[in-house]
Amino acid sequence: MSQSEETALGLEAADKVLRTERPSRDAARIAQVRRVGGAIAAVSGMAGARWEFYVIEKKEPNAFCLPGGIVFVNSGLFPYVKNDDQLAAVIGHEVAHALAHHGAERVSQRMAVALPGVAVATVLGSESPALGQAFASVYGIGANVGYVLPHSRQQESEADRIGLILMAKAGYDPDAAVGFWNNMRAAKGSKPPEFLSTHPADDSRIQNIIRFLPEARSYIPASVPPPPDDDPPPGVDG
Repeated sequence: MSQSEETALGLEAADKVLRTERPSRDAARIAQVRRVGGAIAAVSGMAGARWEFYVIEKKEPNAFCLPGGIVFVNSGLFPYVKNDDQLAAVIGHEVAHALAHHGAERVSQRMAVALPGVAVATVLGSESPALGQAFASVYGIGANVGYVLPHSRQQESEADRIGLILMAKAGYDPDAAVGFWNNMRAAKGSKPPEFLSTHPADDSRIQNIIRFLPEARSYIPASVPPPPDDDPPPGVDG
C-alpha cells in the first residue's frame, strides 16, 4: 500500500469518527494532547504524515492513531494520565503504530488471506474498491464504526519500544510509561487472559517496557535537564 493510499484511508476513517463521536470541549485537555502530540510528531521523522490530534468524549480509557497520523484520545483515559510524561507514553505508542505502518500491514495481511495469488499484487498495485473494503474490514468501519485497530501482541510490543524512543527524543521521561501502565493495571474491571487478547497482559507489558527503558533513555537529548521526580520508580504504582 502506498503512503498516499494509507493517508487517504486514514482521513476517511477520521471523518467517520468525527461524525460519529462527540469531540471534547475541554480546552485544557485538548491543549495538552496537542502540545504533547506535536512534540512527539516533530521527532517522528515520518514523511508525508498529516498529524492531527483530537480528544473525544468517550468513557473507555483508550487512544488510537489512524494511518497517516491522525490521533484520537478518549476522555476516559485522563484519570489514568497523571502528567505530560505519562500522556507522552500513550501518544508515543500510538504515533509508533503509524510510523511502523501497522495499519497498512494489517490490511495487507487481510488481503493476502482473502485474495488469491495474482489478484493480491494487482489490487495492491492500483486504486481499487477492494483495497477500501479490506481496510474497512480490518477497522470495522461501516455498521458500527469500530475504528480501533486490533493490533497483534507483536505490533503492540514494537509500538511500545518505538514509542519510548519517540517520547525520549521529544524530551519526556520514558520511565513514566511504567507509572501509566501501573495506573491502568490498578483500574477495576475484568480483562481476558493474554493468550485470548491481541494486547499483552499488563504485567507482561510492564516487564517488556522496563526491559526497553535503557535503550530509550539513550535517546534523551543532552540539552534536556533531568525530568522532575513526579513518577514513582518502575514497578511502583502511581
